[in-house]
Amino acid sequence: MHPLIVAAPASGSGKSSVTLGLLGALRRRGLTVAPFKVGPDFIDPGHHAAACGRVSRNLDGWMCGRERVLHSFAAGSAGADLAVVEGVMGLFDGAAGATDAGSTAEIARWLGGYILLVIDARAQARSAAAVVHGFTTFAPDLDFAGVLYNRVGSDSHACLLQEAHASVPGLPPLLGCLPRAAELALPERYLGLVTAGEGSGAAIYPQLADWVAAHVDLDRLLAALATQPLSQGARGAAPRLGERVAAGRVRGNSDRVRIGVARDAACCFCYPDNLELLERAGAELVFFSPLTEALPAALAGLYLPGGYPELYIERLAANRVLLDDLRVVADQGLPIYAECGGLLLLAASLDEVPLAGVFPAAARLLSQRQALGYREVTMTTATPLGPAGTVARGHEFHYSELAMPAAIARSYRLAGRDGTPRGEEGYLRGNVLGSYVHLHFASNPALAENFVATCRRRRGNL
Repeated sequence: MHPLIVAAPASGSGKSSVTLGLLGALRRRGLTVAPFKVGPDFIDPGHHAAACGRVSRNLDGWMCGRERVLHSFAAGSAGADLAVVEGVMGLFDGAAGATDAGSTAEIARWLGGYILLVIDARAQARSAAAVVHGFTTFAPDLDFAGVLYNRVGSDSHACLLQEAHASVPGLPPLLGCLPRAAELALPERYLGLVTAGEGSGAAIYPQLADWVAAHVDLDRLLAALATQPLSQGARGAAPRLGERVAAGRVRGNSDRVRIGVARDAACCFCYPDNLELLERAGAELVFFSPLTEALPAALAGLYLPGGYPELYIERLAANRVLLDDLRVVADQGLPIYAECGGLLLLAASLDEVPLAGVFPAAARLLSQRQALGYREVTMTTATPLGPAGTVARGHEFHYSELAMPAAIARSYRLAGRDGTPRGEEGYLRGNVLGSYVHLHFASNPALAENFVATCRRRRGNL
């Protein structure tokens, strides 16, 4: 089957709810469904995984490019019957206003996917059909499986939408009218949805599956995905589900180095590709919880992903064994890479609560967002991730600020997605590298190779 791309005209139309409902409803039918998310978001993929039992991967055209997106898709869909890809923002919204680069539309083309267009039909009737007509004719090379009208207020509202849709020739089939269901909304906070690891969706996932199963023509949807799109030949064959993609030699167990990876509710923002690329480069990953555990023994390196340390600040501060361990191994030269929340864990304090103190910097959480957007990183000096001149791409999104002393070296030159300079960052102290930027290692797989090599050299010098 062709991948199903869940898209909409704008954020807030209901893509996440529809995607989670589809994952559950299709899984009930005995299908193995591979979930994906367009763009850099960490939270939606966590809910995908919780709802369908498979890791959800990010497909980001700007950060990773076509080749690595196709590789991630092939790896993530291995053994699946169907791939469901949740889009980002509006269907055509991406890195620029004049092209589809970095958008859901671009990913749909690369994958040869069929789009399920979700329309927020509140306060609309015939106008909703006009929106569908505009979106489905804007880019004639895209293929549409069908349309869902969401947040439908009543049976009479649904009838009006059905009449309007049927009155416009050439529209994709209307596959359902989803009634308003405010009780099915997942809880939110300042960075987006509350994470799946906090159990926020456990009771809602089955209800979303019921909602979709009751109001979406799944048989017709699956039949559409099994057909050959007319525009397929023009854009080249899409990768088949389960297709294997060559990715280089995997090192044997005898040459592996132990790298600790923080993973719990406080440190949960990590791209699956980053971990897999580290393993392919020769890492033996050892997961631990900064909330409850000390550092694992005999580590050659440490990866501290981002998350929500500010929500668990008292518990993190109470784990003095871990915080003391972090300071000791940093002083001993252990290679450490810390992103956003992981960087805050290494700070002297967060909102005046003492933390590890690896970096002599105080952090505080603010009410206003401090940064949001794609970042291209150029390393201006050697770091544990690579030599000077190494280039990688990632994303920055945080409400905290860090008062880092000028004496701490900056090793990153940052640029926005349009090339606009964004200053210097990438705090470097010995073998410890910390940054607010979440790097996607698939943007430059040498990052993983370089970090493992740094860890291997350090292990050899002990």
